[in-house]
Amino acid sequence: MDIFNVFTFIGGLALFLFGMDVMGEALKNTSGGTLQRSLSKMTSSTFKGVLLGAGVTAVIQSSSATTVMVVGFVNSGIMTLHQAVGVIMGANIGTTMTSWLLSLVSVSGTGFLINMLKPSSFAPLLAMIGVLMRFAGKTDRTKNAGNIMIGFAVLMTGMETMSSSVEPLSKMPGFIQLFTKFTNPLLGVLVGLTLTAIIQSSSASVGILQALCSTGAVTYGAAIPIIMGQNIGTCVTAILSAIGASKNAKRAALIHLYFNIIGTIIFMTVFYTLNSIIDFSFMDHVANPAGIAVIHTTFNVTATAILFPFSRGLEKLACATIRDDKTPVPDEEQDEILQRLDNRFLSQPSVALSVSTDAVLRMAEYAEEAVDLAMSLFDKYDEDVAARIKKLEKKTDRYEDRIGTYILGITPQALSEKESRRTTILLRSITDLERIGDHAVNLKDSANEMYTKNQHFSNNGAEDMKVMLRAVTELLKITTSSLRDFDPDAAEKIEPLEEVVDDLSFELKSRHIIRLRNGICTVEMGFVLEDMTTNLERIADHCSNMGVTLAQEQLNVERRHDTKREIKDSPAFKSDYKKYQEMFSLSGNAE
Repeated sequence: MDIFNVFTFIGGLALFLFGMDVMGEALKNTSGGTLQRSLSKMTSSTFKGVLLGAGVTAVIQSSSATTVMVVGFVNSGIMTLHQAVGVIMGANIGTTMTSWLLSLVSVSGTGFLINMLKPSSFAPLLAMIGVLMRFAGKTDRTKNAGNIMIGFAVLMTGMETMSSSVEPLSKMPGFIQLFTKFTNPLLGVLVGLTLTAIIQSSSASVGILQALCSTGAVTYGAAIPIIMGQNIGTCVTAILSAIGASKNAKRAALIHLYFNIIGTIIFMTVFYTLNSIIDFSFMDHVANPAGIAVIHTTFNVTATAILFPFSRGLEKLACATIRDDKTPVPDEEQDEILQRLDNRFLSQPSVALSVSTDAVLRMAEYAEEAVDLAMSLFDKYDEDVAARIKKLEKKTDRYEDRIGTYILGITPQALSEKESRRTTILLRSITDLERIGDHAVNLKDSANEMYTKNQHFSNNGAEDMKVMLRAVTELLKITTSSLRDFDPDAAEKIEPLEEVVDDLSFELKSRHIIRLRNGICTVEMGFVLEDMTTNLERIADHCSNMGVTLAQEQLNVERRHDTKREIKDSPAFKSDYKKYQEMFSLSGNAE
């Protein structure tokens, strides 16, 4: 084996790893995030968790990605530690799917169907179809399907390249003698662990082992302990992702490690004890890729079957290793929703957008609550309520900063067109929601001024103001509901009500002037009225901004003014405007 064979092997390995990455990303994008999001929902029992973990990992072709997501879910409080145990077990089973796909490289025989199963036959065809779909496809789904085919074709080509490049090693006595040393179980485990820890993918390290089978030097006696070590080595990714995470997230990573270590110890103890008694003849036989896949699957399924009844024990072991602190955590750090904005999800846009949406909706609830409380102060001023409004405003500030930074960190290349539009909606919305929180504080200040100066509206003036307050309250509810459902149709109801709020503001000011001339109201109350109507108008404007941003998604209009014009020109706008005018009409008497 010369230097050119080494170059060929390195090139094959590069193609193999690249193809695996392309295929895995395309599979994740094709699922639209449904699989990833379901991880946090279908785990009501450990058994369901095992099935779900196996299914998700088999689809996205990466147990490391699944376990890192699990660590993130546990860290953010979306998933409990007990729910994580089953998913982690299932991920180990799901990852065996890759080894079965790679075993196709060992298919031999004649005949059209047999030849079509060989990578050298179907890989070029898949690559060509994939390229056509990638560049001619008009939808994200079609392009992702093309990427899956391209990735799989590149992966299998890399596998074949590695296998062919190492064939000369079969004639080197030194290489054959090297593998005889791996029959020492402890050394084999250490080699498999080290290789997998370096490349952080058990699927990739198993693939390399399958490629080396073509040398004829890899016996089952050498392969078995290496595979055991590979299962332990894959835990490194989850452990690294848990650095700086919560205690429960670190425990989830430890459960993954303990599961594989304990499973390896039990499997190897039983296996080598039986071997010493029965003397398995196949141990000296040359391994093949299909045989490697069988061993890989047998170990993971057996380990899961043995340890499944002891899932609570694994959980307790992790908790005993990492104990709880007795020091209380500051209130700001206990915000459950903000904790869900975990950086581990940034490479999974669908999950990151899901937790970001939850955070924006909570922010909207805070802003709406602040406005409602501020309005209540005009009936009865309360210092505790005023303090709550200030606290809510600070929360909206903190949410805007945290959510904005988080969304901007989502991997832009992995976003579909729909997801990209959603990020725009969320980013624009948090700015408007933060400003609504500020206007709530301004309304609180106006109420405080009236309270400290013992000022009051006239009876009719107070009734007029209540109408405008009710209109803004209704507008906030519609806006929050539209944002929750990402419903552009519901958002189009915002604009006519915002127009009614503007009309009310103008009419309230006009009526105040009439009352002022008649000596019913005072100039000082005019200043308060101006501040109140201005802040309520601004709140309505920010609701309008969010509604227009939502409507742009459906109307496919780039500029905000064009979207507003289309909404106002629609028959629905005129109908809703008239309805809201009647719903929030002022009394006939200005005095």
